[in-house]
Amino acid sequence: LAGIGGRVSGIMATTAAASKILAIDGCPLNCVKLGLEQAGFSGFEHLQLADLGMEKGKTPMTSEAVEKAAAAGAAKLGC
Repeated sequence: LAGIGGRVSGIMATTAAASKILAIDGCPLNCVKLGLEQAGFSGFEHLQLADLGMEKGKTPMTSEAVEKAAAAGAAKLGC
């Protein structure tokens, strides 16, 4: 995301060439989603972890939480 925000040419090109993009945000500020939009990207899927009941700073990193997020991301991408 830092490379997108900094408009690093190689990262911008790689992102533009991706067949699918999944933006994962860990808090309601949606920095990843907004960063991609401000860089001119659209048509990406967005996963807000708070929508899964994972509140930033209050959700422990467990294998169950990782599996839940991965499953939600896969579903967003149609995998």
